[in-house]
Amino acid sequence: MSPDACLFCRIVDGDIPSDRVAESERSIAFRDINPAAPVHVLVVPKRHEPNLEALAASSTEDLADVFSLVSRVAELEGVTDAHRLLVNTGAEAGQTIFHAHIHLLAGARFTEGRLV
Repeated sequence: MSPDACLFCRIVDGDIPSDRVAESERSIAFRDINPAAPVHVLVVPKRHEPNLEALAASSTEDLADVFSLVSRVAELEGVTDAHRLLVNTGAEAGQTIFHAHIHLLAGARFTEGRLV
């Protein structure tokens, strides 16, 4: 997928509005439009890579920034002590947008058998 056709790239560029929670030089965080939990924020690198593995191979700085922003979002949302991070890699794992991203989920009681 080209960055021009990528939904998250268009959100990063401001072409599509989003409910932004936080932003850094290398990443943005915004609320999921179809939340799976009371707190459901997507943390997305500004660099277009199809998944976190590709992001790690191309830029460890961008990968580190994504996780740093995850921590900041958890603090802003008041969920530092109780949140779940979810990463889908590949269509069979549930990835629907092929731009690296992390789901931060909180506000519900999660169990080992209930992933979201």
